[in-house]
Amino acid sequence: MSDFTAVVDLIYSIRNKDVLEDFLLGLTTEKERDAFARRLEIVKRLIAGEPHAKMAADLGVGVATITRGSKELAHGAFAVLGSPR
Repeated sequence: MSDFTAVVDLIYSIRNKDVLEDFLLGLTTEKERDAFARRLEIVKRLIAGEPHAKMAADLGVGVATITRGSKELAHGAFAVLGSPR
């Protein structure tokens, strides 16, 4: 089992939203939480079909960051968000 798999298993085992939030707040820095939120926003906008250049400008990220998310989406990631497989 990889170290990341152990993290996933632990997060999956936490069934209480408040406990999960407390755990994630303790595990991450504010900068990391901002990065996660921004990446989630990128994926949501990709699913909605928003142009890459507009997202990059709106979110203050490089087009390469948007493209990375787009490639993952094309490979079937993010189904939980309603992305097409």
